Parts: sequence; structure tokens; C-alpha cells
Amino acid sequence: MSNQFTRTELIFGADGMARLFNSKVAVFGVGGVGGHVVEAFARSGIGKIDLFDNDKVCITNLNRQIIATRKTIGQYKVDVAKARIHEINPDAVVGAYRIFYVPDTSHEIELSQYDYVVDAIDTVSGKIELVVKANECNVPVISSMGAGNKVDASAFQVADIYETSVCPLAKVMRQELKKRNIPGLKVVFSKEPALTPHNDIETACQGDCLIGCQTDNSGSTTDAERKGTPKRQVPGSNAFVPATVGLIIAGEVIKDLTKFARPQ
Repeated sequence: MSNQFTRTELIFGADGMARLFNSKVAVFGVGGVGGHVVEAFARSGIGKIDLFDNDKVCITNLNRQIIATRKTIGQYKVDVAKARIHEINPDAVVGAYRIFYVPDTSHEIELSQYDYVVDAIDTVSGKIELVVKANECNVPVISSMGAGNKVDASAFQVADIYETSVCPLAKVMRQELKKRNIPGLKVVFSKEPALTPHNDIETACQGDCLIGCQTDNSGSTTDAERKGTPKRQVPGSNAFVPATVGLIIAGEVIKDLTKFARPQ
């Protein structure tokens, strides 16, 4: 009998679909990148999805975030994403947690319960903490590198963090993870040099529009800036680069969970 996952099952088989249904994943950051990760997870039949983000939808999110509409402005992103998942797959078990993941809050989450962790957050300290904690639990994690100020969606690729180059955020992550003896990390990154945004006062965030006005993993936002202090510069973004990164990440997780291997 046909169901909403019939076409997916034609690729991954009944066993693969069972693995997805029985999997529990965590997505940290439900913005331009993370929102598209969540969308693909919901449409692929992953059974349990926990969402972590403390931002609300902002009008400036409308250009790139799949959960952002005129109706959702001002709502918590995790709440909007949870409702959207249930509209797609009512059987999914979804946890929505309004948490800003940094070293000070990491103790609130037990990562060992997950089959896979997605890092789509935008602060270096949070990204490092998440990778370290997941490594301690032997839980697979995939991390988004810089997506802000880029326009070549075709340039993104999957690699180990120690095989990356050009991307400034990836460079910082390489250095910091090496100090912590982390042997490897699957990431999505691009060698495209970041553009310099137009410095237009009309479009710059001046500190009074911080609800959802965050970076798409460009690495330029600090913890202090996330808590309300004025930013030095808001990175540019668009409708297609963060979406591409999110869908690449989702694809890697789904293939890993289903143990997919392309026939030779």
C-alpha cells in the first residue's frame, strides 16, 4: 500500500526506512541551514527529532529560512519547526527546546541519547562544545561551516574538517579541535571566498532587531552579540546557499542512518 514515504522507500528499501523511523536525531540551530535540515528529516520519515534554538522568527529571516513566513514572525523557531514537522508527518515525535547551546548550557542536554547530531549553530564556542560532547559520547555529528556572504551553491562539499581550506570558520574549527584531540569531523564547507557585504545603514542590524537576525554559520557572531549587544557587521545571505548546505547535511545524515551504499 502506498504511503507518504513510498517514493523514498524505493531508494532506501524497507530496512532503510525502518532505520529512519527508529532513529532519534538532534538539530542544533533551526535557521537558514538547520531549517532545511529539519524539513528533509521530516519528509524522509525520521521518527524522533529534537530541535534546539532560542531565536524567534524575524522579518529578515524571510529571505532564506523555510520556517519564516509573515504569519510566523515573532514566534520561536523551534515551535514553528515542530508544528511544520507535524503537518508533514504527524507520527514524528518532536522535542522543541528554547536553548542557546554554549558551554554554559551544554550540561542540560544528554547527547548520548541520539543516533546523530547536526550542528547548524552560529557561534564558534557552541560549535566546538557540541562537537567535543558528541565525540565523548561516540555520537556521529556533522557540522555546517561558513555559509554567509556566499553565492555559489555548487561549491559546497562534504569533507573531514582537517581536509578543509579557505573557509575562515573551518580554519578556526581545525585549530580548536586539534587542540582538543578530536580526530575528525564531517563538515559541509566551501572554498568560495566570502564576499564583502554592502555597508548600507538601511539594511544593517543596529542592535534593535536581534530577534532571529543571526548569521548562517559564517562564524562572525559572538556569544555576546547573540545576547543583545550591537554587531560589527551582519553577513549577507540569500535563499539558495543556506538551503543547499542544509539539504547536503540532511542527505549525509539520512544516508549514514540507512547505511546506504550506491550499487556499483
